[in-house]
Amino acid sequence: MSYITNTIPARAGVGYKPKHLDEILAEPDAVGWLEIHAENYMGDGGPQLAQLRYLRERFPISCHGVGLSIGSDGPLDKEHLARLKKLVDWLNPALFSEHLAWSTHDIGFLNDLLPAPYTRETLNNVVDHIDQVQETIGRQMLLENPSVYVMFEQSTMSEIEFLNEVVRRTGCGLLLDVNNIFVSNTNQQTSPEEYLSAFPIAHIGEVHLGGHDEQTDDFGDPLLIDSHNAPVVDPVWNLYETLIKRTGALPTLIEWDNDIPDWPVLANEVRLAAAILNRQNKAA
Repeated sequence: MSYITNTIPARAGVGYKPKHLDEILAEPDAVGWLEIHAENYMGDGGPQLAQLRYLRERFPISCHGVGLSIGSDGPLDKEHLARLKKLVDWLNPALFSEHLAWSTHDIGFLNDLLPAPYTRETLNNVVDHIDQVQETIGRQMLLENPSVYVMFEQSTMSEIEFLNEVVRRTGCGLLLDVNNIFVSNTNQQTSPEEYLSAFPIAHIGEVHLGGHDEQTDDFGDPLLIDSHNAPVVDPVWNLYETLIKRTGALPTLIEWDNDIPDWPVLANEVRLAAAILNRQNKAA
């Protein structure tokens, strides 16, 4: 089955927060596009939907889901999926993405994005769920690599092998979160550079950049938490520039969802990403 595969400018964008509306409209050329969290816009009215309808006429919009629980071993929530379809139908976003994670269980919804073991059973569930999402919304979705804090003993394949199989079987694209690469590999004491070199870059439709918290575990080893509440750190910028040198310019989002700063702080992060994209465009 063929699905709608829209595109978004290969520029730096930002996760939209209503507190920044006036600044964004005052300097619209400062960002190439905006991303919204789907679950914030599944109502039937109100000022948030009015703002989004206004913004979609002025910016390309990427729609990022956080509640489908793609990695769950149970079925997708049909009511949630119906609300997503309603949003996507009128918004017509340039991209739709979700996480390789789970957040639902028999006890209900967990307000977190939890990693899943990389097994054949998980793979089959994820493939079935992505097929259901793509058939429902009538367009390709992008799947985001997770931030991982522990390894599962029952995993029988690597994350890269898992993602390759998902793409092969569903035709979905990938959202590469560079901060998640750094967080996961630091926590597992493996190489972020080696992970990035093995990533199936031909399927990347969007890139995320964000900040994290630095803690230590009970053994005194580094423990990074994907918190989305801080600037992008230098090692993540370096990984991102390595990626862009390989792929060329890609749509890149600055993701900052907690402890949201004033607009100048966020705008500076956008400028840093744009500078890397511009250097690559000049070198091409």
